Amino acid sequence: MKTRIIAKLDVKPPYVIKPIHFEGLRKIGLSVDLAKKYYEQGADEVMYIDIVASLYQREILFGEIKKTANELFIPFGVGGGVKTLEDFSKLIYNGADKVAINTYAINENPEIINQAAQIFGNQAVIVNIEAKKWNKYYECYTDCGRVRSGKNVIEWVKEVESRGAGEIFLQCVDNDGRQKGFDIQLSKKVVESVKIPVVIASGAGNLEHIKELIEYSKPSGVAIASLIHYDNFSIKEVKDYLRKNNIEVST
Repeated sequence: MKTRIIAKLDVKPPYVIKPIHFEGLRKIGLSVDLAKKYYEQGADEVMYIDIVASLYQREILFGEIKKTANELFIPFGVGGGVKTLEDFSKLIYNGADKVAINTYAINENPEIINQAAQIFGNQAVIVNIEAKKWNKYYECYTDCGRVRSGKNVIEWVKEVESRGAGEIFLQCVDNDGRQKGFDIQLSKKVVESVKIPVVIASGAGNLEHIKELIEYSKPSGVAIASLIHYDNFSIKEVKDYLRKNNIEVST
């Protein structure tokens, strides 16, 4: 199975920003420009997450999403501030192929996962998970890794799969933005707990980190941000490296 290489855009519209542990925002560039850049470099998908929509209780800025979607001819996932089935509908109308939900589903109404899957199809529903490690387990967080949910990550991924989610997008609060490597133990546990695709984010600081994650945890996809935002590597260079190490990726 080919591993997808996904460009992750953490967005405070209209800018892509790069936090560390979901804090300390550094402006990188316009989402529309970076999405186009990574598409042209060969990204398999782009994942756009408005990281302040839920935190600020702000409406989703559909215009910015539409402008970004117009530059892409690859799957485009969008999340941040999703609370209703109408949000799903509007995001898809404005160019999203998949919609990611976290805060509302875990804190208010998990049934929205079932409803969205029935209306839009499983493939259009992503559950975004912000995981933080405690002594003996991982807990789901919301609102940019600030708010505890009380939900065990492994129990939650099993539940959302049973509710019809088509994909898990796993981020690790402790590793995010540090470029010190992925939490491969958590990644493996999540991948092995469900049958749906799992995309892993948070931690890529070099090419070896990505190789190690894929070989150990076998995710469906790897989402990268700092590695490409700071021009350490292009998407093409990432894929070339993986191919040389006998890891299947798309052209």
